[in-house]
Amino acid sequence: MWDYTEKTKDHFLNPRNVGFIDDFDGIGEVGSLACGDALKLTFKLDESKRIADAKFQTFGCASAIASSSALTEMIKGMSLDEAAKVTNEDIADYLGGLPKEKMHCSVMGRDAMEKAIAYYRGEAEKKIEGEIVCECFGVSDVQIERAVKENGLTSIEDVTDYVKAGGGCGNCHDKIQFIIDRVLGNAPRAAKKPEALTNIQKIKMIDATLEREIKPALNQDGGDIELVDVDGNRVMVKLRGTCASCSKSQITLKHYVETKLKELVSQDLVVEEV
Repeated sequence: MWDYTEKTKDHFLNPRNVGFIDDFDGIGEVGSLACGDALKLTFKLDESKRIADAKFQTFGCASAIASSSALTEMIKGMSLDEAAKVTNEDIADYLGGLPKEKMHCSVMGRDAMEKAIAYYRGEAEKKIEGEIVCECFGVSDVQIERAVKENGLTSIEDVTDYVKAGGGCGNCHDKIQFIIDRVLGNAPRAAKKPEALTNIQKIKMIDATLEREIKPALNQDGGDIELVDVDGNRVMVKLRGTCASCSKSQITLKHYVETKLKELVSQDLVVEEV
């Protein structure tokens, strides 16, 4: 059991502001079901441009629900400039603290607020800055560097707690350590030889890559793809929608899906349709 404060337990068991504002002024969505946590935040402004109401919908653990509930309570009555200054540490402090392993839940709330404000202001959604370091959870070097600087993180485990990076297959640990050392001004450590992926690690990376990199591209053309099974280096999938009846489906599988999985997971993978 995590050591939750009484206030965190209260916001989990009796969450405030659950739901969706139909005539919202701002909306922000972060996370994904593939990664285990997802949050949708909406807010409504009053005549003085202060946040009159805020609601959330979340899929996640007790900390995710409590952090979302706390955030919506905190920002009511704030101007957008004030709400934009709310940090993940502020959310955790409001709850009396969170287990360090669950700090990524408060980060998710902060990120959703930033996206909702950007929506209201008509700002283009920020693309992921920098280079993806953690393929399992789609976390970039810029995001990791920000977390290290803002929260005084000193270890890979700390980074995983705050932004999830490094919590999957572990192949990104050397890169995360390099970023930590660079931010802290430490001498870089010698890279370790990457360990072979277990089947579970491989499946998680394949599934994350399909969700983040491949499915969105196929969806744009009315297609989709489903992971059926992984047997060693054989990745068995099923094409859906327009992709299923397309005469060029095998080209899509080999020259796009397989190439992408080889690039982001393992050069040994072979994609087959079942």
